[in-house]
Amino acid sequence: MVAITLPDGSVRQFDGPVTGTLIAENISKSLAKKALAAKVDGVVSDLFGTIDHDATVEIVTRDHPDALELVRHDAAHLLAQAVQELYPGTQVTIGPTIEDGFYYDFARDEPFSTDDLAAIEKRMMQIVDEDRATRKEVWDRDEAIKHFKEIGEKYKAEIIADLPQDEDVKIYFHGDWHDLCRGPHLPSTRHIGKAFKLMKVAGAYWRGDHRNPMLHRIYGTAWLNDKELKAYLHRLEEAEKRDHRKLGREMDLFHFQQEAQGSVFWHPKGYLVWRQLEAYIRRQLDADGYDEVKTPQILDSVFWEQSGHWAKFRENMFVVPDEIPSTDEEAPVLSGKADLMALKPMNCPAHVQIFKQGIKSYRDLPIRMAEFGCCHRNEAHGALHGLMRVRQMTQDDAHIFCREDQITDETRRFLDLFSRVYEDMGMTDIAYKLATRPEMRAGDDATWDRAEKALADALTAAGLEFEYAEGEGAFYGPKLEFHLTDAIGRTWQAGTFQLDYVLPERLDATYVDEAGARQRPVMLHRAVFGTFERFIGLLIEHYAGRLPLWLSPVQAVVTTITSAADEYAKEVADALSAAGLRVDLDIRSEKINYKVREHSHAKIPVIAVVGAKEAEEKAVSLRRLGSKDQETLSLDEAASRLAREALAPDLKRA
Repeated sequence: MVAITLPDGSVRQFDGPVTGTLIAENISKSLAKKALAAKVDGVVSDLFGTIDHDATVEIVTRDHPDALELVRHDAAHLLAQAVQELYPGTQVTIGPTIEDGFYYDFARDEPFSTDDLAAIEKRMMQIVDEDRATRKEVWDRDEAIKHFKEIGEKYKAEIIADLPQDEDVKIYFHGDWHDLCRGPHLPSTRHIGKAFKLMKVAGAYWRGDHRNPMLHRIYGTAWLNDKELKAYLHRLEEAEKRDHRKLGREMDLFHFQQEAQGSVFWHPKGYLVWRQLEAYIRRQLDADGYDEVKTPQILDSVFWEQSGHWAKFRENMFVVPDEIPSTDEEAPVLSGKADLMALKPMNCPAHVQIFKQGIKSYRDLPIRMAEFGCCHRNEAHGALHGLMRVRQMTQDDAHIFCREDQITDETRRFLDLFSRVYEDMGMTDIAYKLATRPEMRAGDDATWDRAEKALADALTAAGLEFEYAEGEGAFYGPKLEFHLTDAIGRTWQAGTFQLDYVLPERLDATYVDEAGARQRPVMLHRAVFGTFERFIGLLIEHYAGRLPLWLSPVQAVVTTITSAADEYAKEVADALSAAGLRVDLDIRSEKINYKVREHSHAKIPVIAVVGAKEAEEKAVSLRRLGSKDQETLSLDEAASRLAREALAPDLKRA
C-alpha cells in the first residue's frame, strides 16, 4: 500500500506504486485534465513518474506557483524542436530557463537573424497544436554517448560524458524528438500554450569559453496566458522608454565614454540632482545621530589582507604598486621594491581605523559613522551597464559600532530611516529578505547563528514580514536585502544592512565594558541609497525622467507667447529664482506650442507661459508636465506656491 497525503491533509491509499496522473484522476476528472506535474515531498516531478512510497503530493496546475517554470522549460525544448525541423543539421547544446523566459544555444555554420524568428515561432505554434506526448527514458551512459555522436550531436555527447558517474542519463521525448534533460516536463506540448515570443538572437561561446566555438543563441519569453505575455511586452516597451541611459542623454544629465570605462561624467544638471539627494540624505543622517567622516581613497594592502577582502575580492580591486625610490641622489631611479596598495572598493576597514583611535567605553556606543565614500571596483567590461553597474561609485555608506544588546534597537532604527527615505522618494512597495551564510564565509557557525537570529528578531520586532535568501549573505555576516518595485512592476535591490562580528575581530577593534574588560563591538554595515549612481539611475527609470519637482535640475521654464512679453518674462524668471526655484528663460521667437513641446520633452516640471495679457495683469499661466490644462495665478501666488512645492519632502514636514 502507498499512502498519499494531499495538501488538505486527507490521505488516499493505493494498492501499489502510483503516478501523479492516477492521483489526479482519483481526486477528480477535471483536475486530471488541468494537471501539469506532481509535487512529491516538495519536489516537482513528471506526472508519469512512479511514486512507490508514502508521500505528500500536490497536483501542479496552471495556477500553481511552480507552473511558470515548467512552461518555460518546455518552451525551450519546443524552440529546439522547431529549429531542428526547420534547419536540418543544426546541433542543440543547452537550453535553460532564465528570468522571464528561456534560451537555447545552437551549433550551425550560418547564424540566425531576427528575420528567422517569425518562422520559428510559427513552427512552435504548430507543434503545440500537434500535442506531442512527453515520455522519459533512462539510458546507459555509453549508449547515450554513442547515439548522440551517431546522429551528429557532438555537443550533447560531450555533456553526457561530463555528467557525474552516479547521475542517471535521462532522455526526454516529445513525440519522436528527444533531448538529454534532467526534467521535469509537461505531459505534452499542448500544455505549453501559445503565450510565448522569441525576442532576440545573440552569440555565445560553448561553455562560456572564448577559446571554444561560437554558438548561436535564441532568447524567448513564455508566460501562462496571453494577458501575462502582453503585460510583459508592455513592460519591456515602457522600460525601453525609461532607459536611464537614453533619458540621461536627452536631459543632459551625464555621459560615458570609452576612455573612462565604467565612470560617469556628470553634467551640471545631473550633478545638481546628485547634490539634492546628498543634501537630503545628509539631513536625515544628522537628525539620526551619525557623525560624518572622510577616509583615504587608497590604502595599503595590509588592511585588505587583514579584513579578508584581499582573498575574496582581489581580482575586482584596482591595485597600485607603491614604489620606493632609490636613495642615490645622483641616480634618482626606482629601486624596484614595491609594496601593494589598492583603491578602496569599500569603506569599512578605514572606518575601523577611526574607531580604533583612542579608547572607547561601552558608554560611547553606539557610534554611527557615515561617509559619502568614493569606491572603485574592477568590474568586467561586459558587466558594465550605464549608472546601474559602474567601476567608480559613491556610497551613502555608514557603519554602526554597537554592543550586542543594542543590535535590535539599531536595526529597527535603520529600518525606520530606510522606510521613511523611500516613502519620500515615492517608492513604498518594499519586500524584505534576510540573506544567510554563504558557503565561503568567515567566522564559525555559532557566530553566524547569533548574527542571523539577531537580524530575524529585529525584523520581527519591527513588525515586518520577510523571507530568507539562503546562502546569499556577505562573507563576513548576514544581510538584509531591500527589494523595491517600481512604477512598471520591475524589482530593484537597493540599500543594504549587514551584521558583522568578523571584521572587528580581524581588525582588532575593541571597547571597554562595565567591568573594565576589552570586548569586540558588533559592526553594522548599512547604506540607504546604496550608491548615488545606481540610485539616480533607478529614480530616472521609476519616474520615466519626470523627476519630482524638488529633484528636477530645472524646475520651471518661463517662456513667452509674444516678444512683447520678453521684459515681463525676465521679471517672472527673476521672481521665481528669488523664491528659490531653479529657472530657465525662453524668449526665442518660436511658436508657443513648439516651445511647450520642446520643454515637455526635456521633462521640465513646470512651464510658466506669459503673454501680453499676463504682463498687463502681473500674472503667469502654469502648465504642469503631462497635463494640457493651464492654471493662471498672480505672480506672487505662483512664486509662493511653487517655492513650497519645490521643497524636499523632509523640509516640507519641518
